[in-house]
Amino acid sequence: MTNASYPALRLRRTRASAWSRAMYAENRLAPSDFIWPLFVTEGQGVEHPIGSLPGVSRWSVDQMVERAKEARAAGIPCLALFPNTQPERRSDDGAEALNPDNLMCRAIRAIKDAVPDIGILTDVALDPYTAHGQDGLLDEAGYVVNDATIDALIGQSLNQAAAGADIIAPSDMMDGRVGAIREALEEEGHANVQIMAYAAKYASAFYGPFRDAVGSGGLLKGNKKTYQMDPANGEEALREVALDIAEGADSVMVKPGLPYLDIIARVKDRFQVPVFAYQVSGEYAMIEAAAAVGAGDRDALVLETLMAFKRAGCSGVLTYHALHAARLLGA
Repeated sequence: MTNASYPALRLRRTRASAWSRAMYAENRLAPSDFIWPLFVTEGQGVEHPIGSLPGVSRWSVDQMVERAKEARAAGIPCLALFPNTQPERRSDDGAEALNPDNLMCRAIRAIKDAVPDIGILTDVALDPYTAHGQDGLLDEAGYVVNDATIDALIGQSLNQAAAGADIIAPSDMMDGRVGAIREALEEEGHANVQIMAYAAKYASAFYGPFRDAVGSGGLLKGNKKTYQMDPANGEEALREVALDIAEGADSVMVKPGLPYLDIIARVKDRFQVPVFAYQVSGEYAMIEAAAAVGAGDRDALVLETLMAFKRAGCSGVLTYHALHAARLLGA
């Protein structure tokens, strides 16, 4: 029957009814597929809407706890936290990243105290803490230096793990940082803390609203092309992934998402490891803009794009639509 032709074979037969379409579906979405990125800010009872990310806000620590409760109720297993560090706490060396009482650590502890059964993923990179907006330390010429940055990232990772982070997610794209962080976590007794490596993170035009959210956009001097990947390259992404797996990453991430579905599929096919995608701020903003002018149905656009990640091979997706999508799926 593999060589059958019309009319013996009619592919529309299995599409003719809803029950049949559900039974033959090759991929399924569930709230457990989502990681919800959230932005934390100073204050009490604070919600700061982000203009370039309609529907997304910065929340104070007490409000982050409420978001965690919402996530748990919706079946979302994990939150990804990003701090909006006050300008006076930023410095060229990003020292605030090492402060055990910084905004990120306070949010981790508060969430874990109130909602201990939800996972917390923490971004590891210096851009939320540097005065220049780069992910690492600079030399006299303004070049992001690799090995000295890794030393700072190790300290940042240990700081977050001590506060209760479940997944350390290095997004800096320094060479060798995954192995160095893994070794440090083991030595400090954090054997069960996972590493989700931003293994293929591209120097993308889709990050603008995120930089607004964490307050680094107006600070950034130059660009990040000396460490983030060239959008033209695919083979290089496979080399990056191979290195991070060899160094001890438990899972890998491709960022951005939809423009790089080919990379996601190639990584999954080549390595057969858990692969995550970050549906980044620019992707989210485009969906919201399209829905706002009636160019598409918001709910359908959200679910279709998320299904694309599953079809490409993702174990899960970081998405600002996580709560909305989870509620749609649970309806």
